[in-house]
Amino acid sequence: MFNFKAKKFLSKDIGIDLGTASVLVYVDGSGIVLNEPSVVAIDKNTDCIAKIGKDAQVMLGRNPSNIEIVRPLRAGVIDRYDVTEKMIQYFIHRACGNTFVRPRLVICIPTGVSEVEERAVIDAGTNAGARKTYLVAEPVAAAVGAGVDIHNPTGNMIVDIGGGTTDIAVISMGGIVVSKSIKIAGDKFDEAIMQYVRRKYNIAIGEYTAEQIKIKIGAVYEHRDARVMQVKGRCLVQGLPKVIELSSKEMLEAMMEPISAIFDAVCSVIEETPPELVGDILKNGIILTGGGSQLYGLDRLMADVIEIRTRVAKEPTKCVAMGTGIILKYLDNLPEGVIDLSRVKKKK
Repeated sequence: MFNFKAKKFLSKDIGIDLGTASVLVYVDGSGIVLNEPSVVAIDKNTDCIAKIGKDAQVMLGRNPSNIEIVRPLRAGVIDRYDVTEKMIQYFIHRACGNTFVRPRLVICIPTGVSEVEERAVIDAGTNAGARKTYLVAEPVAAAVGAGVDIHNPTGNMIVDIGGGTTDIAVISMGGIVVSKSIKIAGDKFDEAIMQYVRRKYNIAIGEYTAEQIKIKIGAVYEHRDARVMQVKGRCLVQGLPKVIELSSKEMLEAMMEPISAIFDAVCSVIEETPPELVGDILKNGIILTGGGSQLYGLDRLMADVIEIRTRVAKEPTKCVAMGTGIILKYLDNLPEGVIDLSRVKKKK
């Protein structure tokens, strides 16, 4: 009979938002305990992982020749299996420490992934130390995390704009009715900014700088007072360092191409949605989640273009992770694999 404090050694269920740009880890009973970039630094000489997460991200564009900086996930799916497995293992250990019983794990995946890609995620989770690995579609987890009662027989549209993919889905009665996943999201916003600066100013900037521009002055709707930012890069004509000043007004032009592609995808999903559910969407509006939804004015522009009321969820970057945390309570008696909440009774 145990007569010592063993709570910390017991297994706890874990939910992971395994994103292209970042990884959020939810531990049952503790909430979100980790929010780290999904970046890994590998030492080429030893073929071992040197840094993971924030420690690896700060090395982007500054790494020595013997260190390779990789993003093991591309467009929401595993690109480097071995690196992804070690990254998940690292985050599980950081979140839970040492446990007697291996944890059960819920991982989010984009809609429309193949069975091979699903199997790869399950194997990566299991090999990283999970007792059982479950998968849930990102827009479903995002809807749950945004406070939507997905078990109601009404339609709700979720647009989850992550780092590598934008997942659009109409959800009703616990399941996805219509969905679409496109490989246009935050990373493409960064690429669009890099191309704009190169095209207009003949200046080359890196991915990290483009991301900072997006975060600080990125906009798709005009500010009342334009924001400005000084940007350092390399002049492509002289080959020397140069400083320019960018404004939020320029971002409207820079990011219009990827934003237009997202709007086209939203419209195509609405076109395939049954008429009764379209009426629900007109009433309930469109909910934006994910880091890309924080782009200034995106909700207002989408409402203007698509003519459906649009709002950004509270704490949009955490919705998917919060959703996996809520879904953890449905795991009892569920088989390992893809979770279908339409077959699960609503918990009171």
